Amino acid sequence: MNEIQRIEQLRKELHEHNYRYYVLNQPTIGDQEFDFMMHELQDLEAKHPEMADPNSPTQRVGSDLNAEFRQVEHKYPMLSLANTYNEQDVADWYESVKKGLAGEDFEVCCEMKYDGLSISLTYVDGKLTQAVTRGDGVHGDDVTANVKTIRSIPLVLTPPASDDLFAAPAYPSEFEIRGEILMPWSVFERLNKEREEAEEPLFANPRNAASGTLKSQKSSLVASRQLDAYLYYLLGEELPAEGHFENLEVARQWGFKISEGMKKVKTLQQIYDFINYWDTERKKLPVATDGIVLKVNSLRQQRALGFTAKSPRWAIAYKFKAERVCTRLNEVTYQVGRTGAITPVANMDPVQLAGTTVKRATLNNEDFIKSFDLHIGDYVYVEKGGEIIPKIVGVDIDQRPIIAQPVEFIKRCPECGTPLVRYEGEAAWYCPNDSGCPPQIKGRIEHFIARKAMNIDSLGPETVDDYYRHHLINNIADLYDIDVQQINGDGSRTKSAQRVVNGIAASKEVPFERVVFALGIRFVGETSAKLLARHFKNIDALMHAGIEELQEIEGIGEVMAKSIITYFHNEENLKIIERLRAYGLQMELSEAQTANVSDKLAGQSVVISGVFAHHSRDEYKAIIEQNGGKNVGSISSKTSFILAGENMGPSKLQKAEKLGIRIVSEEEFIEMIQ
Repeated sequence: MNEIQRIEQLRKELHEHNYRYYVLNQPTIGDQEFDFMMHELQDLEAKHPEMADPNSPTQRVGSDLNAEFRQVEHKYPMLSLANTYNEQDVADWYESVKKGLAGEDFEVCCEMKYDGLSISLTYVDGKLTQAVTRGDGVHGDDVTANVKTIRSIPLVLTPPASDDLFAAPAYPSEFEIRGEILMPWSVFERLNKEREEAEEPLFANPRNAASGTLKSQKSSLVASRQLDAYLYYLLGEELPAEGHFENLEVARQWGFKISEGMKKVKTLQQIYDFINYWDTERKKLPVATDGIVLKVNSLRQQRALGFTAKSPRWAIAYKFKAERVCTRLNEVTYQVGRTGAITPVANMDPVQLAGTTVKRATLNNEDFIKSFDLHIGDYVYVEKGGEIIPKIVGVDIDQRPIIAQPVEFIKRCPECGTPLVRYEGEAAWYCPNDSGCPPQIKGRIEHFIARKAMNIDSLGPETVDDYYRHHLINNIADLYDIDVQQINGDGSRTKSAQRVVNGIAASKEVPFERVVFALGIRFVGETSAKLLARHFKNIDALMHAGIEELQEIEGIGEVMAKSIITYFHNEENLKIIERLRAYGLQMELSEAQTANVSDKLAGQSVVISGVFAHHSRDEYKAIIEQNGGKNVGSISSKTSFILAGENMGPSKLQKAEKLGIRIVSEEEFIEMIQ
């Protein structure tokens, strides 16, 4: 067998193993053997670029290149379903179908309503050619590169064996199949745990997480998030069967992941039985569901019933009510974040909710506690609904014990005992002891090493905690004193220790604006740090800025300005900055950055859309900021102009025209800022 034949063989076998693992959940080889085969294929493809194939199994890892999504028109509009929340509405729909079919017998296909992101997949000659989001139902985003990283979606269908009497009918030369992109609960919980440790905002639910992931500009990020997909509707000119249920059963044999929970029924009572069964059983599923979808099974009858302006008459969605439980509030404890923000946490009697045991729930802040007049010993109502994060939504006052005491928000930091402060306009209380409070110290170090700050990726939260407990580091400047011997333990970790030291040394080249962000000044985010760095140009000018000068910068308000001044009036912070300067960190804008800074776009908000010839989108974003402008993601009446490249989305163009927003071409923009 030559290398070309081996490539074809490996592709076929890897597609098959992928299907068995991610769709059937019946792997026939181990992970290591699969990885060996994948690496062999990658090596062979690198040797034979003429064999490049966008549907090769090696393409599932995704790319780090940014890609603007192209808007395309759906061949068949993707309409939304009418929603109902009670059995009477289901009965009304059932009767309307009966009336619309003039009393003709009909079957209903009952399915799970998956809570994810709708997707439309097009296959031509058995190969995935396009994946499009629902969008506005008429146009959607082409997310094909991202969808190819989802391993439960087949890239290439295996033709049925011609001599197999039990094989599924051959797939049409072209067809469309629709479904839902989902993030499994296990992946979602792991992702939120990582975000919590990094003090990043948590995703509210798997749907939001899946949507945000699929719309990422980097398909490699999508691949790392391990999304899943269930398919539920087949469209085309030459479908194998006249029934919706039957078509999906055939699609299952073609290699698509189809829900095992589908069922055909005939009576209204059978529909109710299906709803009641899955209202409980759905909690055992690995992905989020929020209801049941009912569809008339016959495609002929679907066509006869037709559509309203917004939804098909032959289908309806029954939404489950959010699950709520009542349990006892035993105690309120308090957590200290990186910025010193104090978060109250309700500790309750353990209770089963949406498939998991819940005993803690965030209380947000003091105002939230007061809004419910919470008392210790109260019986509180807790919900998840579509949210994975448990939340208190009410109190059963009738069960309040006579001796119950109201929850009093603490006055001192639970970690260091410092009196708390509440800044004007802020809902949270803060511990101001940022240089002596252990969670804040460790949190600031973790923030300092983060990817968007100093990007010391050889360190992590656990390592920071270990170094802190062993008194190797007590602040961010101590990192630059670490040597290999100190962290080499018994001498068996030389390589990893050297990697840590090298990573710390490399961070000295990080540009000034990210150093400002890395300092962890309260209320100063990534964008604010850029504004400050580009306005003041060096750390000394920033350190000596007055409150009025700070507030003159667009985007810097009074609260942030006061926080900046407080930070630079702290002697400990000044000592740390001088040490960082001595270690060689960038404390001013580079000559190249300074040369390109201007105020030509000062006060202007710019939206970037399309594909460009002269610079990448990220480069144009940097140019806009260097010239005093502000990058914004969506068009509004406050948008100054749109920097438009090729293939600007039609919906953005339509909105710009409606609001009278100026469209600036790439050439016009370059002329504008020169």
